Amino acid sequence: MDLMSSAIAVLTAMITPAVLISACGSMILSTSGRLGRVVDRVRALSDRLEVMAEKPGNTEVARERQAVIFSQLDKLTSRARILQRAMVTFYVALGMFVATSVAIGVVGIAGHQRYNLVPVIVGMLGACFLFYGSMLLIFEARLALSTIHAEMDFIWRQTTRIAPPDLVEHHKPHFVHFRRHQSN
Repeated sequence: MDLMSSAIAVLTAMITPAVLISACGSMILSTSGRLGRVVDRVRALSDRLEVMAEKPGNTEVARERQAVIFSQLDKLTSRARILQRAMVTFYVALGMFVATSVAIGVVGIAGHQRYNLVPVIVGMLGACFLFYGSMLLIFEARLALSTIHAEMDFIWRQTTRIAPPDLVEHHKPHFVHFRRHQSN
């Protein structure tokens, strides 16, 4: 019976990294979706910039819009690179957790005490990669937020030029309050 309980302990330990494997899978799916949205946005903005460049008689507003789009494209390029790096990092973490599971099984079969640290070290490396990937997503989210703020500021400036002055004054405190909270 000692052999059976030993086998069950090894199998149970091999399944433990499955939680982290699942977490990596979720992060990969989420990051992939974010990257897809960034690529779609880049395509839409670059098409819009091309159309604007073909129109004769660029006004000050059109040039300002082009500058905003160009700035967004720059930030979107940075976001795409960060997201690609995060995805690679999550795939490495996934591989590390699978390797941890395999290492637990190999150490359990080998039965040598001197190899017991191998799965722990591989699992810790996987956790470090998962953490690093999560930090990359935080940086990307902050960059995404700065892009949204820049676009909202441009839209506010444009609408204040064409909206009736009393309407602008009525809503200006809400906008200023929102921007103040967002910058903190």
